[in-house]
Amino acid sequence: MSPDQDAAGAEQRLGARVRELRRERGLTLVQLAEATGLSHPFLSQVERGLANFSLPSLRRIAVALETSPVELMAAAEASDGAEAPPRVEVRLASDGDDVVSDFAQDRAVALARGARPFLPMSIECVRTVPGEVFTHAEDEWVIVLSGELHLELDGEEQVLGVGDSAYYAGGVAHRWWVGAGTARLVTVKQQASR
Repeated sequence: MSPDQDAAGAEQRLGARVRELRRERGLTLVQLAEATGLSHPFLSQVERGLANFSLPSLRRIAVALETSPVELMAAAEASDGAEAPPRVEVRLASDGDDVVSDFAQDRAVALARGARPFLPMSIECVRTVPGEVFTHAEDEWVIVLSGELHLELDGEEQVLGVGDSAYYAGGVAHRWWVGAGTARLVTVKQQASR
């Protein structure tokens, strides 16, 4: 497969996932356009795998669909269904090809590829302000590897240190930030149903 064919396949898989999530959330294209501030024709092209778009646009789509850009990009990496993801996947810390710099304004790295039942991510948070609140239908778990993380869950702030973790069910409004410095964390998020 040529790089152009692979890129076209990724755009089509990404578009199909956007359409699938939009329908699961009960949204029309017009409603998604209103929620994202993007045009209805542009979103139609995205769903058909015909649009080139920026990370900020991808982020706006992800937030409106109660998911993350990393999850949408993982869907683009997934195979076309002809082959299942490998049963074992080893990721080395030196693998630097999966960085997504616009995941809730944090540096995030997907730690698994393809269609998986959950998505583990390594995240580096340097934001000292809370930012926007996220809510999604899927459960999520987070553990702090270094630093101190301020985690707000349904309006109540928790301060997590190294080794502390939190599990929250789908529908819980959440956001995080640091008081100072950098916090490194791992999140594991249940994938939206496929």
